[in-house]
Amino acid sequence: MLNKKTILTVIGAVAAATTASAQNTAVTFGTNWVAQAEHGGFYQSVADGTYAACGLDVTIVPGGPQVNNQALMVAGRLDFYMGGTLDAFFGIEQGLPIVNVMASFQKDPQVIISHPGKVSSFEGLKDLTMIVQDGATYYEWMKAAYGFNDAQRQPYTFNAAPFLVNEESAMQGYLSSEPYAITSETGMVPDVWLIADAGFSAYSTTIQATRETVETQPEVVKCFVEGSILGWYNYLYGDNAAADALILTDNPDMSQDKIDFAISKMKEEGIVDSGDTLELGIGAMTDARMQDFYSKMVDAGVISGGLDITASYTTAFVNAGLGLDLRP
Repeated sequence: MLNKKTILTVIGAVAAATTASAQNTAVTFGTNWVAQAEHGGFYQSVADGTYAACGLDVTIVPGGPQVNNQALMVAGRLDFYMGGTLDAFFGIEQGLPIVNVMASFQKDPQVIISHPGKVSSFEGLKDLTMIVQDGATYYEWMKAAYGFNDAQRQPYTFNAAPFLVNEESAMQGYLSSEPYAITSETGMVPDVWLIADAGFSAYSTTIQATRETVETQPEVVKCFVEGSILGWYNYLYGDNAAADALILTDNPDMSQDKIDFAISKMKEEGIVDSGDTLELGIGAMTDARMQDFYSKMVDAGVISGGLDITASYTTAFVNAGLGLDLRP
């Protein structure tokens, strides 16, 4: 039984935490999909108080098939959005004030899946029927860079059956999703080809803000970016149980085994922590990488040339080596 002194101590701690939270700046962060391990770094910093420690009260607003959180950010109803490199380029083309301030993923987790041993290289996929959704920009790049064509493509309908019954086919997927589902349901372990390793150099799972937010609230942007960087280190290499619990609460269709599989793949493939992050820290972005990807998209006919893409991102809040001491 708790004594009177202990009860008063607990009440005092709760009151202090409530007061601190009330004094913090409220921030909303809209994700691009339902809660999953690929959002883990953000949930981590909510769960362990990293955001709160630098003065933010962060609410994560999950996305989904019927949710356009980026539009809500542009409209001023969210503070930050989980985006990508290309949509910020499109923002410049369309006159939208979208700025990438951090890149959580150094590699896009998009993959192509083929039957075991069917081909020996990414380029070898050209001999197969490609099951890829209409309008996939990475397929336009695959056509320009590797010689894939529209005649060999059939639409992806989010159903793996056409792939499973045709060994002469390959199917789009997400590193932690379709490969896991196929193995779980059929026992087959497909070959998985990460398009990032084939040269698709987009940053993914970026933090986006409006230009106004970047210019008028740099201290809020700095706190959110740095908190997210530390969150990703702690999620990948530390105790992530509390973050996983928040993910499972926000997405009841998720399961711990799926989360564990996704974390293992993110580590194994260097999705978050590889390349430039080894020296610059998680979240790194470079001018050279941005220009490389932009040139590839222009060559593929995805976006027009002559854009000032430097307006689509800023490296002011990253590349300082924050968190390197947290890597094992």
